[in-house]
Amino acid sequence: MMLSDESTFQVNVTSEIGTLRALLIHSPDSGLGKVVPSKAQDWLFEDIVHLDTMRRDEYDYYIKLLLYFLDPDKIKGKLQQVDSTSADRSFFKPEHPNFHASTKVIEIQTLLADILADDDIRKKLTASVCAIESCSYSLQQKLIDTPPVELAKIFISGSLYKDQMIFAPIPNLIFSRDIGITINNYILLNKPAKKARARETLLARYILFNHPLFAAYHDNILEIPDNIHHFLRPGEDHEDKTTLEGGDVMMVSPNHVIIGCSERTSISGANEAIKLLFEHQAVKKVTIVKIPHKRDYMHIDTVFTQVKQNVWVLLGSLAITEAPVPALEPMNWFSDKKTKEKDKLEIIQFTHGESKPRFFNSLEELLSDVSVNDLHSTEPVQFIYSGNNTFPFDAREQWTDSCNLLALKDGVVLGYDRNDKTVEAFRQKGFTIIKVADLLEKFENDELKPQELQDTLILMPSAELSRARGGFHCMSLPLLRDAVV
Repeated sequence: MMLSDESTFQVNVTSEIGTLRALLIHSPDSGLGKVVPSKAQDWLFEDIVHLDTMRRDEYDYYIKLLLYFLDPDKIKGKLQQVDSTSADRSFFKPEHPNFHASTKVIEIQTLLADILADDDIRKKLTASVCAIESCSYSLQQKLIDTPPVELAKIFISGSLYKDQMIFAPIPNLIFSRDIGITINNYILLNKPAKKARARETLLARYILFNHPLFAAYHDNILEIPDNIHHFLRPGEDHEDKTTLEGGDVMMVSPNHVIIGCSERTSISGANEAIKLLFEHQAVKKVTIVKIPHKRDYMHIDTVFTQVKQNVWVLLGSLAITEAPVPALEPMNWFSDKKTKEKDKLEIIQFTHGESKPRFFNSLEELLSDVSVNDLHSTEPVQFIYSGNNTFPFDAREQWTDSCNLLALKDGVVLGYDRNDKTVEAFRQKGFTIIKVADLLEKFENDELKPQELQDTLILMPSAELSRARGGFHCMSLPLLRDAVV
């Protein structure tokens, strides 16, 4: 089924908190249920997950909530019917006839199936996938002859039939934020650091350049080039590669983008992104936030995200750019000195047309500047800290994505229910805390309307989702948000 609404479809994101109107997501597919322990870390997963629980008891709530906010006609008045008739969760599976097929909560697999209906695109994309995965020529021909809906499933799950794996799955596609980021009416495509994400980047590129939904924006899709003679670089050193992932890019105001240099985004990648954004006059300011290259952090959106114009959630232990050096024994000091440069936080801001960059001493200073000077907040800037800034809960809850929240509108955010101390910190700041199941029931019974919610943290079940090491900020690629007034 072709998702095509070109006449009214728009791409435009000017902040992290404007009312969300359209986004790209990918529901958990069968490939997540085929991740094996020996390959989990190679495929960028920390653990294996129970797929049915993830779908039925966790991610399904996410889809329902998004529909109530973005496309209520697809769900309002149908909640009980959906729950009672969808034992296999066909409502959320693109290949099933009663799939919700929203043009606002947009499933990547549906877009992929749409473009594969074109013979020329199907042949080209199949050849490209087979080249990446080193498939035989006979398998390539077999895939070309596969119906588009089934072929889309194969490209994502890695399975030719229900249980016959022909290449690795791409389980990280659930984290749709990382394939690109919307910057005003531009889309900046990622350049992944890990081989495990190469196929999903290829699929995203084909979708964005070939699906009619994005036809008006083809000239606004920005691809990061490699440095000249990149093929002569030795080894696989991250610092020398040109890499950038969407979790390291935040569109915080109409003229300002924050880019993280992290485990997944290199200095070279950030530099190429700055040049592209300034060349196309997409923004006027780019701030680089260099965080330690550790799996604990991965992307900047695991360290901080925005809650409302004047409120941010962040990891307090990483907020200061460089902690004072304590008195140490000589050998300990020497050991610390070797790692200090690599592990410290650095923040530098570039403004188009200005020769001198600006430096910030802490995340709080940068984020306060965004709230006051970019978003013109008139209320005092406030910070909510992971784990309520209490050791060891700050680190434990940051690991399970206490700082990785998705704003549905200014002040209304989604987070995991397992981060108790962070939830308490939200409560102390005056936020209403509500479980998603209770909220959906109130929406369905007209006890509440989505547009009426203010200063609310919606708690989502997370036992299996949190094993994948990403929150709802990671699991969303916003395409359209209202402007922040």
